[in-house]
Amino acid sequence: MSTDTGHFDLSRTMPLTPDRLWHLLTDGQMREAWGAPEEGMVLIMDKSDFRVGGHETHRCGPADNPEFTVDTRWYRIDGPHDAAFTETVITGGAAIATTLVTYRVTADGTGSRLDVSVAVSSFTGPDADGEFMAGWEAGLANLEALATKMAA
Repeated sequence: MSTDTGHFDLSRTMPLTPDRLWHLLTDGQMREAWGAPEEGMVLIMDKSDFRVGGHETHRCGPADNPEFTVDTRWYRIDGPHDAAFTETVITGGAAIATTLVTYRVTADGTGSRLDVSVAVSSFTGPDADGEFMAGWEAGLANLEALATKMAA
């Protein structure tokens, strides 16, 4: 099977300053709080090493069986404005996709604008692009709800 590729961009306006939003985006415990896309799903941070060259590992999936391992590598960190990293998703010992993710955070009034760009290389077929986009949209909705709660 050949490698299928895709790309999508998502944007959100958050009621937190760039510094406060940056913490939610990059702290391992905070990512556990907003990263799972839906009720009954979990994101469990096994290893967090947020630095240029850092390697992180987390598991995600259904709470009773977080079957996906995600291997993250950080390549650029210019906080609180810009970061780039890859995530390789592994299940059953095989990589199923790798993404290149870029965060851009800019001040927007008393809050921030978050732009997320995701390039997907799927090793399992063309449907992965839509699945990754749906996961990111749900995760960002969770992030927005958490940011709103923190701003109150």
